[in-house]
Amino acid sequence: MALLPERKISVMFEFVRTHNRVLQFVLMLLIVPSFVVFGIQGYQRFAGGNDEVAKVAGQTITRAEWDNAHRQQVERMRAQMPGADVKLFDTPEMKARVLDQLVRDRVLFEASRKLNLAPSDDKLLRVFQNDPQFASLRNADGSVKKELLGMRGISSDQFALQLKQDLGMQQVLGGLGTSTPAATTVATTALDAMFQRREVQVAKFEPRTYLDKVQASDPEIDAWYADAKNGAQFQTPEVASVEYVVLDMAAISKTISVPADDLRKYYDENAARYTQPEERHARHILIKTEPADAADAKAKNAKARADADAVLAELKKNRAAFADIARKQSQDPGSAARGGDLDWFGKGAMTQPFEDAAFALKKGELSGVVTSEFGYHIIEVLDTRGGEKRGFDSVKAEIEEEVRKQLAAKRFAEAAEQFTDAVDQEDGLAPVAAKFKLDLKKAEGVQRKPAPGVTGALANAKLLEAVFNADNLAKKHNVQAVEIGTNQLASAHVLSYNPARKLPLAEVRDQVRMAVVAAKAADAARADGKAKLEQWQADAAASGAALSPAVLISRNKAESQPRALVDAILRAKADKLPAWVGVSLGADGYAVARVNKVLPADLAANGDTKQLSNQYAQLWANAESTAYLNALRERFKAKVTAKPQASDSAASAAN
Repeated sequence: MALLPERKISVMFEFVRTHNRVLQFVLMLLIVPSFVVFGIQGYQRFAGGNDEVAKVAGQTITRAEWDNAHRQQVERMRAQMPGADVKLFDTPEMKARVLDQLVRDRVLFEASRKLNLAPSDDKLLRVFQNDPQFASLRNADGSVKKELLGMRGISSDQFALQLKQDLGMQQVLGGLGTSTPAATTVATTALDAMFQRREVQVAKFEPRTYLDKVQASDPEIDAWYADAKNGAQFQTPEVASVEYVVLDMAAISKTISVPADDLRKYYDENAARYTQPEERHARHILIKTEPADAADAKAKNAKARADADAVLAELKKNRAAFADIARKQSQDPGSAARGGDLDWFGKGAMTQPFEDAAFALKKGELSGVVTSEFGYHIIEVLDTRGGEKRGFDSVKAEIEEEVRKQLAAKRFAEAAEQFTDAVDQEDGLAPVAAKFKLDLKKAEGVQRKPAPGVTGALANAKLLEAVFNADNLAKKHNVQAVEIGTNQLASAHVLSYNPARKLPLAEVRDQVRMAVVAAKAADAARADGKAKLEQWQADAAASGAALSPAVLISRNKAESQPRALVDAILRAKADKLPAWVGVSLGADGYAVARVNKVLPADLAANGDTKQLSNQYAQLWANAESTAYLNALRERFKAKVTAKPQASDSAASAAN
């Protein structure tokens, strides 16, 4: 049966989005004040946040959209990887990826709109009813668990539209993303090239074997030390000693006490929150009716009513036969096979006449004939639950925490402005700490970039950038309040500063000498390797015992050889064997390899051949998708006009 009228179809799709990426953010918008979402700096720059960062098909993507998308991405990543260093989420590279995704989605949306790929309402309905990921969201009759929607205040129209857009966008690349495997000959050729094996012998010329053959003269040491590109090796970093304070929600919450009368008032005003929703476990038999404008509707519906009355009479005589009768006579395809069982449902899940009748019945009671837009129902309530209100004492602590959070959010917004003004006006942070009852912390040896393993405020790149601002260092002003995380502001004050300096040659002479010797040994190794390569190319026998025993090398089996050498071996022309290659290994010297044989790929050793072919086909499909997407970008004149900078939306969120 379809107990969900057509006018409620959009509600069903609303929950699709509820179960995916959007709900979390929407709930945050509903529950948390806008200040908490955008933060202090968000408010300050919001007026100017609509400046263009990208454009697609003449439509602008604003900085506000970009910032918002980045925040959502950060929150998702934090949820997925709670133990990860959150500083990794707040980088120009990540922001660039987020902006690229916004552009990509906009391009796909424009393409789906131009190609008329938006799915019909019928297809949306099928997606919801048939996709296993939505099984927990459906009632037994196929309708959505609407009571869950009501708890969240979700707009069904918004989510139905979003789902339609998402499915349309998926269809743009869908055909390419599901390309059939490449032709056998193409796949075989590609896989053979990927996993081809080559028998090689290798000779390595390592700098350590030349150390006793080279020396570093005083002029060479002086020249090395004076060379600007080597100076960083002998330079101490700039460091500062700082004091800092952090204003966050936890600090504000400590100062809040909630009167008992306010708790009781909150309990009374939000009674529904502390009442278990009333539910029914019922089963039913449906005899369908025809629409009033259908042919012979009056006669058919009169017969349907007579059939329903007959079923009711039979049930009154033999209630135990309900399930059997439902299987034989119910015209609800969703529940008939289960003996009419609809499982548990709450208010709002069923059409109104059905709901009114079901919730008017007590456990074990049987309804009369109930008329709805779908036909005639006979309902039996198998069980009931819910409707009980939790006592005040049992929820008092929960209410106090909730009220405290709400008051803290309000007071934090007020305190944040005062905090920002205070750090600008005061000389040093001791008065600020005293005013707001904050811990005044100190740290030594603070560097411009966050030190490995450091957490809290001093792990925030934006705060450190402000600390090492030239004006702050010179005048030792308090750093302006920096948003270091959600509901977190921080300021710092430089107590002392030591600039970076190059260590005197006298202090590092031995280190410089070792560096010069190492460089000369590497040069000697490379020169010897190149000379041997020329000699052996002219006379293979001259290599003698210098070469290692033969090994088989492939892209996925390097046999502990450097990647640069493996790549050179596999790129070497194999039309005339043996073939010789030489590769510089930088500070590790030089390597010479002789290619003796070329063997076809052993696909069986690399996994299931069919699986490998499928993987190759997927790679090919991905390449096609990328190429097509690039063409769409060009067609719709997609252009990024802004360069991402590291923000503070994620940095130090673990503070």
